[in-house]
Amino acid sequence: MNSRPSTQAAAPVRRRVATASTAVLLGLTVALGGGLASSAAAADPASITGVVLGVGADETQRTVSWYTSADTAQQIQVAPTASVVNGVFPAGAATFAATGTANIATSGGFNRHATITGLKEKTAYSYRVGSEGSWSAAYSFATQDFEGDYDFLFFGDPQIGSSGDTAKDGAGWKDTLDVALAANPNAELLVSGGDQVESANTESQWDAFLAPDKLRQYPWAATIGNHDVGGKAYEQHFATPNTDNSGAYYSNGNPASNTSGGDYWYIYKDVLFIDLNSNSYATSQGGGGDAAHIAYVTDVINKHGSEAKWKVLTYHHSIYSPADHAKDSDNKARRVDFPTTFSKLGVDLVLQGHDHSYSRSYEIKNGQKANPDEKPGEAQLYPGPGGVVYVTANSASGSKYYDITKPDSSGTSGAGNGADPLNPDSYWYNSVQNQEHVRTYVKVQVRNDQLVVQNVRSGTCAAPNAAVEKGNWCNNTSEAQPVGSIVDNFTVHNYHGDGQDIQVNVPNPAPGEFGWTIDGNNGLVDLGTAVEQGGDHFEANGRINTISVSDTRRSLAPWSVSASVSDFRDGGKSFSGSYLGWSPRVTQTGAGAQAGNTVVSGYTDHGKGLSVPQGLGSAAQGHARGTAKLGADLSLKIPDSVEKGNYQATLTITALSS
Repeated sequence: MNSRPSTQAAAPVRRRVATASTAVLLGLTVALGGGLASSAAAADPASITGVVLGVGADETQRTVSWYTSADTAQQIQVAPTASVVNGVFPAGAATFAATGTANIATSGGFNRHATITGLKEKTAYSYRVGSEGSWSAAYSFATQDFEGDYDFLFFGDPQIGSSGDTAKDGAGWKDTLDVALAANPNAELLVSGGDQVESANTESQWDAFLAPDKLRQYPWAATIGNHDVGGKAYEQHFATPNTDNSGAYYSNGNPASNTSGGDYWYIYKDVLFIDLNSNSYATSQGGGGDAAHIAYVTDVINKHGSEAKWKVLTYHHSIYSPADHAKDSDNKARRVDFPTTFSKLGVDLVLQGHDHSYSRSYEIKNGQKANPDEKPGEAQLYPGPGGVVYVTANSASGSKYYDITKPDSSGTSGAGNGADPLNPDSYWYNSVQNQEHVRTYVKVQVRNDQLVVQNVRSGTCAAPNAAVEKGNWCNNTSEAQPVGSIVDNFTVHNYHGDGQDIQVNVPNPAPGEFGWTIDGNNGLVDLGTAVEQGGDHFEANGRINTISVSDTRRSLAPWSVSASVSDFRDGGKSFSGSYLGWSPRVTQTGAGAQAGNTVVSGYTDHGKGLSVPQGLGSAAQGHARGTAKLGADLSLKIPDSVEKGNYQATLTITALSS
């Protein structure tokens, strides 16, 4: 009797398994766009509202915050979008436990937030929040390359409710986000200038601010404005990374009070962002004032400044602005307190809000114009050591605009608001001032050796533009100044000192491949003629054709090769593949290969032998790249009740890798 199992094909076979580097930690892959349906079929026992995506400590993280009606344990569930089929998250979806507390009485309900970690670059992810049977709708976001160029968008004072019409303000805010992200779909951060709402604890205004789905698809880097600070709703709605909630960073010095506060920082690719609660500026209020912020910025830059090429500060109260708040005493105080430290620490760009108008400062060093020869509106800036550019963003929603005010005779440095000698209608510190009563946003392009900054129109005089709809003037001509046109455009060039810096961009190596090949011509594995043993069974032995496994992937992800055999057949006669066993071995080391366990014939132990998948070889995470050869000695034992015949079976080989 000849028993002849064979490998699957009659010619050389090559199999490649695509690696999913986006799914190594989460166990899956993802799709952009919002609003995937939740798979939960039961009625939600807890309603979930106010879901907002936030920045994490770096590009591998995102935070998510939300409100819930029930004080229950909740979490974020995350999976690569490609693995979410018909709204159903896979069993292996990653989860991140949420924390939170009861909201203040005027907000109602409870707040929750959690941080997603271990994200992979160039991957689309889907996420939902809540708990089993009580999930939110699912939303999605995408990561991009974790190195190199990127764009972020800066938005000034949505201040929803400021016009007196929350719906109109919300419509303008949504339109700005839609316009900005349609024009810049690959923007990676949305940075806030503060004043998300008009009234700190009015949840209907927060609902309108958070209504756009874009805030669940792109991370919002929140900033506390003076209209946000007077309650806990800001802290309830936004979790921020590396946040110091010490009393020094609260205007009244009391984090437990019904106010919001705190300073935070994060690094995104080549930019160190530091965000300050500028509502706390005087120690007479009870907090640490500007001195505490200066100490905070100094500490963060001393510890982390070398980790980034650029340093960008964000806070609400603009110290170099052109409109109603330009001469405020508190801003004059900050104008004395901040600039020298910012120059000393090598800050490149400061993003501000509060004054509901657009301005771009000259290069400011130690509280004065750094280069007396810099012309108004100059497009190419070379700040040199200590030169800092300050930008004030106009209203992103159209809820309120402030008109540009006139200089006075108070001086042309420090806290003064005197006229620019080169442009007497502007303040001494401003290179560009603009107010048309149209919505705008600021686009910042982070490039190898420069920051390209543009103030872009996101509307015209037409609706949605609540302040104008309610009777405010507007001098924008849509034909000449349409949506998407540029108000201001300038480039900040990096300073390289007296030496010559050299840069090279090293791309990712090719991701490589994992695959296996049957050596030789994949000929028939012939076990010959079985030999009767012990008077009750037959035995036959042989070896599989050698299998070469190659892994050149950078991820060094684990892999495994297994196989199973079909039943042996000869015409209408058959016997079970469970009677075949093997002893795997590594015949050539490489790619971290380890041999699988010996599997005995089911005749010996009444088991399933190779009739079920059994491991031939594998490698753990972190193994070396290379090529291995795998083999196995086959051992067939069958009862002597099997009829005479020339039997064949198929050994099916399967390779798996993350």
